[in-house]
Amino acid sequence: MSADIRKLDLNLLRTLDALLDERSVTRAADRLALTQPAVTGMLNRLRESFDDPLFVRSQRGIIPTPRAEQLASPIKQLLADVEGMLQPQAFNPPTAKLTIKIASTDYALRAVVVPFLGALRQQAPNIRVSVLPIDDQKLPAQLERGDVDLALMTGDIAAPDLHTTPLFDESYVCVMRADHPDAAVNPISLERFCALDHVLVSPSGGGFQGVTDEALRKIGRSRRVTVSVTSFMVLPEILMVSDLIAVVPRRLVTRNLGVATVEPPVEIPGFGKLLAWHERTHRDPGYRWIRSMLIEASKHA
Repeated sequence: MSADIRKLDLNLLRTLDALLDERSVTRAADRLALTQPAVTGMLNRLRESFDDPLFVRSQRGIIPTPRAEQLASPIKQLLADVEGMLQPQAFNPPTAKLTIKIASTDYALRAVVVPFLGALRQQAPNIRVSVLPIDDQKLPAQLERGDVDLALMTGDIAAPDLHTTPLFDESYVCVMRADHPDAAVNPISLERFCALDHVLVSPSGGGFQGVTDEALRKIGRSRRVTVSVTSFMVLPEILMVSDLIAVVPRRLVTRNLGVATVEPPVEIPGFGKLLAWHERTHRDPGYRWIRSMLIEASKHA
């Protein structure tokens, strides 16, 4: 047999398989929708490749040589394996075992990932989820390498070569502890809003200015931010033990007991949340199912 596998293509093996089953060039040609001369030509190429006659003529057709009979089972298995490779991979959520890596901000972890996990655990308990901090600069390369599978991001930072789908539009609300002296006034007045001390979430750390301050600046006003933290997670505890107030995305407080929400007295621009992923996982049935779950969970958060 020739050592050069490049001379042996898949169609030759399909022809050999048909000849072994049919024991007739005519019937093999009909099965393959080819002409008899074409099948004869392919048989000659097979004989060269395997350095064996493979078939000899008889009164009832053709008879395989011992070498051809040895090849029958391996060729059927090989063709079956190739056929399986070409079929869409089946995905069964209850038994699926894979790890999904999601890049998320602190906000998106609470607003999107938490409700997603609740639904995921019910339908696909063997899927593991790894939540990673999002890094705008590194994210495109992380998605391309597979270090990250999905990213929860805002539209202004989404790379143009990524697949994206919008999840929701977010707005802001003013929060304070439920028994705060100003909790019963809705909306809170601009004067009172600016007079109270505020706590601000600065994801990068140390900041005392945000979108609320930009909105106030446009109308010639300012507020007093006296506490800056890096995480939304600690915010309810801070509000519970103080008279501080905060302006936060509305979805963060929809289920928080013990806090009161009032509309801010200034118009604060909201933002849109997107789900982003790379082309490498775009057509995979498992990742497509995960994306649909995450999209659906975000609608009901």
